[in-house]
Amino acid sequence: MSRVHGGNLLHVASEFGIPVESLVDYSAGINPLGPPAWFRQVISRNLEMIARYPDPRNLNFRHAAADFHGVTPGQVVAGNGASELIFVLPRLFGIRRALIPVPSYGDYMHACHAAGVKVESVHLRPEDDFRVEFDAVESRLLDNRERKTMVWLGQPNNPTGMTFETDRFAELCRKHSECVFVVDESFADYVEGYASIISLGLPNVVVLRSLTKFYGVPGLRIGYAVSNPDIVGVINDTLPTWSVNAPAQTFAVKALGDVDYQVRSREFMTSERRRFALHLAKIPGITVFESEASFLLLRIAGVSSADFHRRLLEVGFVVRTCDDFAGLGSEYVRIAVRTDKENDRLCAAMQEVLSPKARVRSRRKRKRAARLMIQGTASNAGKSVVTAAMCRILLKEGVRVAPFKAQNMSLNSYVTADGGEMGRAQVVQAQACRIDPDVRMNPVLLKPGSNTGSQVILRGKPIGFMEAGEYYADKTRLFREVTRCFDDLAGEYDAVVIEGAGSPGEVNLKKNDIVNMRMAAYAEAPVLLVGDIDRGGVFASFVGTLEVLEEWERKLIRGFLINKFRGDVDLLEPAIAYTFDHTGKPTLGIIPMIRDLSIPDEDSVGFKTARTAPDHEITDDSITIGLVDLPHISNFTDFDPLENEPDVNLRVVRHTGEIDGCDAIVIPGSKNVFADLRYLKETGIASRIVRAAEAKECTVIGICGGYQMLGRSLSDPRNVESTDGTVSGLGLLAVDTVLGKDKILGQTSARHLESGLKLQGYEIHHGRTVCDGMKPWIERSDAEIIGVSHPNVEIHGTYLHGVFDADEFRRWFLDRLRVRKGLAPLKEVMYVHDIEPSLDNLAAIVRDHVDLGAILRIMGL
Repeated sequence: MSRVHGGNLLHVASEFGIPVESLVDYSAGINPLGPPAWFRQVISRNLEMIARYPDPRNLNFRHAAADFHGVTPGQVVAGNGASELIFVLPRLFGIRRALIPVPSYGDYMHACHAAGVKVESVHLRPEDDFRVEFDAVESRLLDNRERKTMVWLGQPNNPTGMTFETDRFAELCRKHSECVFVVDESFADYVEGYASIISLGLPNVVVLRSLTKFYGVPGLRIGYAVSNPDIVGVINDTLPTWSVNAPAQTFAVKALGDVDYQVRSREFMTSERRRFALHLAKIPGITVFESEASFLLLRIAGVSSADFHRRLLEVGFVVRTCDDFAGLGSEYVRIAVRTDKENDRLCAAMQEVLSPKARVRSRRKRKRAARLMIQGTASNAGKSVVTAAMCRILLKEGVRVAPFKAQNMSLNSYVTADGGEMGRAQVVQAQACRIDPDVRMNPVLLKPGSNTGSQVILRGKPIGFMEAGEYYADKTRLFREVTRCFDDLAGEYDAVVIEGAGSPGEVNLKKNDIVNMRMAAYAEAPVLLVGDIDRGGVFASFVGTLEVLEEWERKLIRGFLINKFRGDVDLLEPAIAYTFDHTGKPTLGIIPMIRDLSIPDEDSVGFKTARTAPDHEITDDSITIGLVDLPHISNFTDFDPLENEPDVNLRVVRHTGEIDGCDAIVIPGSKNVFADLRYLKETGIASRIVRAAEAKECTVIGICGGYQMLGRSLSDPRNVESTDGTVSGLGLLAVDTVLGKDKILGQTSARHLESGLKLQGYEIHHGRTVCDGMKPWIERSDAEIIGVSHPNVEIHGTYLHGVFDADEFRRWFLDRLRVRKGLAPLKEVMYVHDIEPSLDNLAAIVRDHVDLGAILRIMGL
């Protein structure tokens, strides 16, 4: 049985036939945040220059390192990793003896043996947390002063993670100027508030630094030594001219200047190491030693490190056994500090290994829910529809599935049975799962009310209007609520399909992300990236998105889905192959353009870009309904049923001329009624609607905000939406509205009084409307009037969203318009508003055009 003694993860994976990507590597102390986001761009952007203009003496890098440490370039020498320098040093300066406190990094001893240098050990004691005892070191130096000695120290030490006292070290160096002291600071960048030994200016000290561990690129191989110019000159003369490759140098120069990455990595490591150590210490049988590095040394009771390693390997974790470290036995292992989710999973696995009772409890636990995340290269790429499709596909596979979107920005909302407000897209996805909509499926809903701010809905309830900066400042609390909602759903269902927002490549927003890669990382969800080929540039979007992601984010993406394709699939093969070669990610589906889907859009992007002509043929037997396009239009899907009626031409009205010839004009809901009313007045649309209504040219209907605009006045004394105070409406209905602080939210059963037909919908409004002499139009089941009509003119207003969803009422209303136009009423339902067949059709099409087997395997199903 192989065990990991550092650097042979690939060997272990190969020996046991385990895909290396399925293993979580706890054997090395590589930065869990991965390389800086700029890594790939810097290397690829400079490839031609790197290939043509190598820097054999590492001048650019030496200048960068010298600036970083406040020394001269003559005090810096680069090596092909710190390891090259470790193996060179014992061969220089006439060294006859090496003194190494142990346990320590094994290559110190290996390098000395290879150079024919005698090695003596100073054993560090576990009861002292393996701290360096300088009195013991000095005693050994005094024993044999005639032999020139090289002393090796790790700062912090590997594998213990401990740092030594710098003042006592400096005193020892000055007293023993005949000795050479080598201090390995390969993990020092992780130490909070650490000042390098370089700053002491000790002439007989060589400080080794490694960039590849802290910056997450161990394969690049670059390290360096800092010392006095004479020592550096000797080292430089010993090394080959072409020791360090140009890509590594290019990377290192950029890395040393990335202060933000350094601070972020150090803060993360300090916090997570402390938290991780506390969790580990609670596991019976484990002793955790103090550490300041990116790893922790553990002593394990009741099982050997070899057996411990084997058992963890069986569940996908690779730890570092320590029985090959001088001074440590088979009861020690070293584990890296990784992300909080990974660390929590390792703690649970370790508890199972060490505690028989825990193993029994674990077997009784419910199986972990499968996860899949759908992200996109841009907004309106098809994430919502693909998510709905995957929900229905999984349902048909016999999986109990729920949808989830951490944060949705949309004015198209819905009210759940318990009075919570959530994004309409997640409602459709819940329908695809055949479960009731639940605000936990969309814990944060942002309803834009201006260019810079939104009303924030948290778990279905409004918590206030926030500008962007204010919202970002509150992201920690919001993400805590997001994760609670996700955990609840993951505990109740067999699978969760998560939708992202916009694009994960929006670098200006990533710092405050709670919906894309941060959510994917928390959920440990594999990501499929959807691109809209109908827009053009889909392959560039795939490649470009991955280029701006950090390494840990790229690892989460498991494949691409091409959406809205028209044409010959064979023509895509060269581009698909190129994308795979460039990214290493497969294309797992090519979904065709699906017309007449009849599934509500997530937001108004599709509506705003819609054609003014319908998909079906318009004849003289049709009626035209004008839908006013408001800047802050909300719940535009109220009118989807009208658009699907065969005798309706639903016309989007954006200027006054488009009102001509309409049989009805509808003013929809609005998130900012005051701003949209001002827009109608300034564009002349308001006065044109008034003239058309008074001349009885057409029927006029207002829904929610549109209803309020039809009235005499609107007031906002609490500045809920506006600071305009009281403004005049269109004056077509004798009603007055005052906006209250609390929002009225609820599903509503109602009745259209004239026809007697039942209606079902929902209310979302701050307004309280009082009417004067108007005719009741719609009555709620509790007998409250939520819609009125003008007694003499066809002008109606209501707070009921979904008023046109009822098939029989919709046909009654349309037939009334037909009669007014001189057309015969159709008298029967022509279109049944039911998205179930559409969801089944969508799922069937997507299933036929994706590699479902691969996707299910990615999910672990």
